[in-house]
Amino acid sequence: MTAHTKTLIRGARLLGGEPQDVLIDGETVAAVGTGLDAEGARVIEAGGLVLLPGLVDLHTHLREPGREDSETVLTGTRAAAAGGYTAVHAMANTFPVADTAGVVEQVWRLGKESGYCDVQPIGAVTVGLEGKHLAELGAMHDSAANVRVFSDDGKCVDDAVIMRRALEYVKAFDGVVAQHAQEPRLTEGAQMNEGVVSAELGLGGWPAVAEESIIARDVLLAAHVGSRVHICHLSTAGSVEIVRWAKSKGWNVTAEVTPHHLLLTDELVRTYNPVYKVNPPLRTEADVLALRAALADGTIDCVATDHAPHPHEDKDCEWPAAAMGMVGLETALSVVQQTMVDTGLLDWASVADRMSLRPAAISGIAGQGRPVAAGEPANLTLVDPDYRGDVDPAGFASRSRNTPYEGRELPGRVTHTFLRGRATVVDGKLA
Repeated sequence: MTAHTKTLIRGARLLGGEPQDVLIDGETVAAVGTGLDAEGARVIEAGGLVLLPGLVDLHTHLREPGREDSETVLTGTRAAAAGGYTAVHAMANTFPVADTAGVVEQVWRLGKESGYCDVQPIGAVTVGLEGKHLAELGAMHDSAANVRVFSDDGKCVDDAVIMRRALEYVKAFDGVVAQHAQEPRLTEGAQMNEGVVSAELGLGGWPAVAEESIIARDVLLAAHVGSRVHICHLSTAGSVEIVRWAKSKGWNVTAEVTPHHLLLTDELVRTYNPVYKVNPPLRTEADVLALRAALADGTIDCVATDHAPHPHEDKDCEWPAAAMGMVGLETALSVVQQTMVDTGLLDWASVADRMSLRPAAISGIAGQGRPVAAGEPANLTLVDPDYRGDVDPAGFASRSRNTPYEGRELPGRVTHTFLRGRATVVDGKLA
């Protein structure tokens, strides 16, 4: 990675607005304006590029410890930097599960050693993700990793009493429980979204109500306890309406949507290509449009990748046997540009809000999701919005290649990423 005492980004469109100069001095943004003095600084000519605060992902699977054949903290954070991220939140479904202070500290320290972006571990809600006993929530919060977000993602906390107790526990330190909303009894044997396509293909259907019923229960529990609940990878129009209703009540509910649920539909499953197998499943066009509208109006707070890497052998097999999940860190911003910016639903300032400021605020991660202003940490991303290119997973920094976008043209390219003033990506390549 490239370190400079001073870097001048000249003529970038800050948040998509008028061209401005941004001077980085050490780890901090020293000045923002026009005609800034470049003496002694490395100069990046950024005419036509959009400057955003470093992206923050609330939902990343780094797989380490235990599944380093899929991803490691190093390869995952390199992929994050390539995608414009300066911070990721590592989910707890590792081997061993991140349900103790020792494991979350291990992940946190591996992130520090990688140096490509900040890694904030998410702790498990229950021991071993088994849904029976609360994990060491307080110990994980008090550890060096300072965990404030807890999730059994990959599994639902389906026991209402356990969920209530978790919400009560984290309230003491303003923590948040991030729920994977999936009623397990309603999704036994499910392979894809329940609907016309599943009926025609003869694949087990995954009904929308399996997600919506858990969300409805949990927003009510959060209101009862007076605590914070975050809904992971919301995927249906019905879920949007429940979250919208909960927010209208003033309840402390937040939600995320993945890039793939903003673009792809269950019609793609007709190919039987397991690259489209994901949890929650790809839904209908009507759901996609509802999700886009909800992200635009703020009902959905943020975009989270749910980056879920798998080795080749776990995806290149028959549909029922294939693992669920897609890699997403390196394509997320491009998909958001295509579905939200190029369609006029969001401007670049709103993209910064949904992909940096809001996710950082939900988790409380220090020094991230800050505005691009003098005195703030120099966590920055430069994007070329005019770029168009086909996705080639052979060039990914991730260890895995299970992308649903292979060969698809997507807009936009991250040209530079800065982590506290240090360039982690330069001219579209890892530094």
